[in-house]
Amino acid sequence: MSADDRPLAFSSLGAPGATVAELKEIADAGGIRSVELRCADGELLAPDTSLEEARRLGTALAEAGLHPICVASYVRIARDDGDPVGEAVAHVRLAEAVGSPFVRVFGGVEGVAESEEVAARRLADVAAAIEGSDVTVLIETHDVFLTGAALSRILTRAGSDRLGALWDAVNPWRAGESPEATAAALAPWLRHVQLKDAAGPTELAPVLPGGGAVPLRGILEALDGIGYTAAISLEWERAWYPEVAPLPIAIDAFRGVLAAHSS
Repeated sequence: MSADDRPLAFSSLGAPGATVAELKEIADAGGIRSVELRCADGELLAPDTSLEEARRLGTALAEAGLHPICVASYVRIARDDGDPVGEAVAHVRLAEAVGSPFVRVFGGVEGVAESEEVAARRLADVAAAIEGSDVTVLIETHDVFLTGAALSRILTRAGSDRLGALWDAVNPWRAGESPEATAAALAPWLRHVQLKDAAGPTELAPVLPGGGAVPLRGILEALDGIGYTAAISLEWERAWYPEVAPLPIAIDAFRGVLAAHSS
């Protein structure tokens, strides 16, 4: 399967505060039907959204022809405060209600002792708590776990088919891991990919896909090499960088990168 044949998605991070109607307009213009729902205060879905409200949102999205492909939580599973396992499970219940197959979690924070071991144990606890669910919890290449190698170790220890990996294109690259190495490490667990671009490893403000230094073509080739057929999503961080171009312009550039790879 070529990159241009895979399902495409975009994150609502690129349209902070957008309504269902606004997301539909963006999706219609870009020819994309799947959307990652940023789960945060002020968004359509928030951590304190009731299950009833989440079900109503799922119905509204379906009526708009939109598929909520991922609930993008901000749970850091290996942190040393609060109840990250309970928080992750609560996000799974939201995902079930809204009709999403995935929940994204982050890894850990600096200073947590043996954080890979902690992450694996807590992810295993999450998996046990959601046994029987159709939702898969994806840990992203992020925070202290930037590389495919780190996620591979964590997921091997956790050992559950209710867990998987999400490859954020920027982070393994800025940690010095090649696309081929990331793909090989994540291959057994990879369920979702976020593409984005940046000017350099220490210059993380978003630039239009194809206009920066991230080896997007190499990443797409590496995905081809492991037979990856699931979704590729554009993560456009306009919530953090409101001065960047509107999301529809970034979607056009995203499609251009995929088309160039497929040609």
